[in-house]
Amino acid sequence: MSGGMVHIPWYATGFRGDQLQAELIRISELATRYGATGYAVHRNRDDRYKLLQMLEFDEHADFERFWYGPDMIDFRTYCQGWFQVPVTYSWADVVTEGKRPHRNGAHAEPVES
Repeated sequence: MSGGMVHIPWYATGFRGDQLQAELIRISELATRYGATGYAVHRNRDDRYKLLQMLEFDEHADFERFWYGPDMIDFRTYCQGWFQVPVTYSWADVVTEGKRPHRNGAHAEPVES
């Protein structure tokens, strides 16, 4: 299977949304060590326990190394009980993407919860 965007939906358990968000940000950045070419973590505004992690890989094997590797094992061990299981990911093909520059021409700062 060739590369693409991996969607991983996470659902935090009670009062763990902020902690899970912080750890998803950290682990997503680490995915670049395994060949990820991009990442994003989105948090739902209507349901603050619902998070979506998106990781872009050129090779499916690189994602497998990340998902079953020591960093994700440590993440799942440390965050055990912070999210509902099972966690099932799905692959998507990126068919288009774009972004409009911000009004002031500057990049947006990360949104703090």
